[in-house]
Amino acid sequence: MSEFQLVMPKMGESIAEATIIRWLKNEGDKIEIDEAILEIATDKVDSEVPTPKGGILSKKLFNDGDIVKVGAPVAIILTEGEIASTLENTSVTNDTVKFTEAVKVAENFVTNAIESTDTSAISGNKFYSPLVLNIARAEGVSMTELEKITGTGKDERLTKRDILEYVENKGKKPATVDTISIPSTPSIAVSEPAKPAQKPAISLGNGDEIIEMDRMRKLIADHMVMSVSTSPHVTSFVEADVTNLVNWRNKMKEVFKNREGENLTFTPLFIEALVKAIKDFPMINISLDGTNIIKRKNINVGMAAALPSGNLIVPVIKNADSMNLLGLAKAVNDLANRARMNKLTPDDIQGGTYTLTNVGTFGNVLGTPIINQPQVAIMATGAIRKKPAVLETEYGDVIAIRHMMYLSHSYDHRVVDGALGGSFVRRVADYLENWDINREI
Repeated sequence: MSEFQLVMPKMGESIAEATIIRWLKNEGDKIEIDEAILEIATDKVDSEVPTPKGGILSKKLFNDGDIVKVGAPVAIILTEGEIASTLENTSVTNDTVKFTEAVKVAENFVTNAIESTDTSAISGNKFYSPLVLNIARAEGVSMTELEKITGTGKDERLTKRDILEYVENKGKKPATVDTISIPSTPSIAVSEPAKPAQKPAISLGNGDEIIEMDRMRKLIADHMVMSVSTSPHVTSFVEADVTNLVNWRNKMKEVFKNREGENLTFTPLFIEALVKAIKDFPMINISLDGTNIIKRKNINVGMAAALPSGNLIVPVIKNADSMNLLGLAKAVNDLANRARMNKLTPDDIQGGTYTLTNVGTFGNVLGTPIINQPQVAIMATGAIRKKPAVLETEYGDVIAIRHMMYLSHSYDHRVVDGALGGSFVRRVADYLENWDINREI
């Protein structure tokens, strides 16, 4: 009997597995070609998995909440050519027996595939699945504690059951304290060990509502806490006169709309200036791996976007340094539209080397953004406002109404010092201030 195995698709170079959120089809349901069968989640994004072949969903090989390796079968689909003959047989036939055996073979294949790939990292460090890490973060289990837990999986890999049992028994085990013999001399003062920080007690008032974080908000919260604890943040500020930029956009936006059928926003203009400055200061386009600095060849700019749910996502414009202003504008509009429609793919939000966030969209004049790890810097652009400013002319200083904005640049002070961080944001402002009012697009 002919059948098709739907496998977990590859969703980016750094993603090895995904969690099944929910099945959109039940066993026995008819499925059209390219119709979504299930929803999956990675540490990056949620997405749907379509089938390349039509037929009937014969068998689900995993349940909701299961973690599946990329490339492993998740379902068996009976193709269209075999549906009619299968429906005619209402009793148990030889074909039915063969089909049942095929399902068992597929299930054994999945089990063996998972066990064969469920190994520790080559470097010798233990491998932890996203599910185990999420449970550890939620329960306050540190990486040091995780490394001390003996896993029951293959090659002592930590399983969901292992981490849950550890959390359950953690509070039952008496704390052990190493004693140190100290001479009884009055000159020695022994201070008590510092107590671990405790969560503040939360009191609930009449009418208060408890809302549990959704999965994406939990991931964002963990990522933000990790970033702040990893990188010592420093922020530099610059005020820029973007009058020429504003006047040029006002002149060109209708032309661009009529010709390209899209809006010309400020974001691609900011990104172009950002890319130029990165070329001038390439050591801002780096990552830090222990004591090794990774200097990035490509300039991939992430643009923070707010979703309708209120959560934040950062789609990435790959190789932004190879695009002209028209290409940047189209890339920005495409990613922003797909973010609003929840149509981004895992690859769309990977590989960023520098991030821009436009807090001016919400009417904010400036902000102090948190670095998007493993990058080392992020820039925030504030709202553009008309303000009186002093201009130096050949006839003396004058006060004029100008379009002004603030740029905020947060950077990792382990590898980016004040000279580089401050010079970089100043260079971005220079490119924006010196915008050619007669430029064509």
